[in-house]
Amino acid sequence: EESEEGRKTLHSLCKKLSEDVSRKNFYWKLSKGVGPIAQYQRERLHTGSAVLAKPCCSSFTEESSASFARADEVGPFLLIECSAQQLCWQLTLLQQEVFHKCHPVHFLNSRALGVKDKCVAVPKAVSADTVSLKVCNLFLSKCIQDQYLLQLLKNADSISTWVAAEIVTCHTTKRQVSLLSKFLLIAKCCYEQRNFATAMQILAGLENLIVRQLPAWKILPAKVAEIMEELKAVEVFLKSDSLCLMEGDRFKTLPTIPSAHVLAMHVQQLETGGFTMTNGAHKWTKLRNIAKVVSQVHAFQENPYTYAPDFKLQSYLRQRITRFKDADISALAADNCANFHQIPAEKHSRKIQDTLRRMKATFQ
Repeated sequence: EESEEGRKTLHSLCKKLSEDVSRKNFYWKLSKGVGPIAQYQRERLHTGSAVLAKPCCSSFTEESSASFARADEVGPFLLIECSAQQLCWQLTLLQQEVFHKCHPVHFLNSRALGVKDKCVAVPKAVSADTVSLKVCNLFLSKCIQDQYLLQLLKNADSISTWVAAEIVTCHTTKRQVSLLSKFLLIAKCCYEQRNFATAMQILAGLENLIVRQLPAWKILPAKVAEIMEELKAVEVFLKSDSLCLMEGDRFKTLPTIPSAHVLAMHVQQLETGGFTMTNGAHKWTKLRNIAKVVSQVHAFQENPYTYAPDFKLQSYLRQRITRFKDADISALAADNCANFHQIPAEKHSRKIQDTLRRMKATFQ
């Protein structure tokens, strides 16, 4: 009954989003807590991030072993102590850092790189010569394609794995509920600020098979649990139209970071089939449509986020992400009893006693 009700809720959310898209009136709300930067800087004074080192790296996955030790000492404490808005802002700045290094051309011909729906294959070297004949190549035959898209997707996968790992390594159900709530609130804040990349990465981590089976979901506050359905509806919206984020004037005034994987899938769909007709003429309409979709990258990069960076908090986040980026979630979960449904000792004892009574009555 619960799953049926959940499907109905998701269906209604998706229907509402579809109606909004059809009216070209899909407006993203700003978080109620967004205030001036000065307010955020005052909040920083009350965090425990002062114990962390300043980052000295340019990606999510480059940190020294000494920094790892400090991050391990702090553990997930800062994730719970810091507000969802603080974490959203710093994760957004980290995401912006890698997004601004990409170029529209990186999203072309991604099928040849092994990029598939919900799956990323990273070959040792990719050139046009290794591409299957069934794949229509946009590049010249001798061109070696840049693989920065794979790095973007790998970073995204690292964040999803980190989210799942932080949750399954909590040793109490209460702590798991706190982290689940925090990640859901961070994701909500991210998509409201149009950072769809991080929002979808967190959603992927929360949808991990092991995470979805945790007992903590059953005692999650109802209002917080509803955010999960919102995120799924946002995912459906992003997949519904390759230009959905360009509608209206809001994208011109508000910074945006698209989901790299969703954008790559949209481009792949447009690339399906040949680029020339039987008479040798190019399909210019098709090529223009592809160019229009990938040009979103430049449009979004021209309007960056201007949050005040908290380098110590960013360093902490980098360290935690790097620590868990290749983690085996099932192995981590197996070592933690909080990840399993527990039968209370008294209830278990009563079951045994009832069974013994029935057995005794049978032989009397």
